[in-house]
Amino acid sequence: MTLAEFNATLSDTHAPRVALLLQALWHDARGDWNEAHRLAQDVETSDGAWVHAYLHRKEGDAGNAAYWYERARQPAATDALDAEWQRIAAALLTRA
Repeated sequence: MTLAEFNATLSDTHAPRVALLLQALWHDARGDWNEAHRLAQDVETSDGAWVHAYLHRKEGDAGNAAYWYERARQPAATDALDAEWQRIAAALLTRA
């Protein structure tokens, strides 16, 4: 699935059949931060930590986000949240 195809699913009623972390991003983009966090918080990989960091950044919890960026081995993002969401989704789609 391409990033454009993934973005197109955001108007669908149900999440696409994609990896769990992409489902988390899908729920976040549709305004369901709690479901996104629920899906991402137990994925104990660097990608899981990256999604988790993004979600806490979005929540406004900079300290918690910093912890998760470190675990993800990613620099703490400072650009727009949407830009980071797109970057993470693109990276995850290349690994799918």
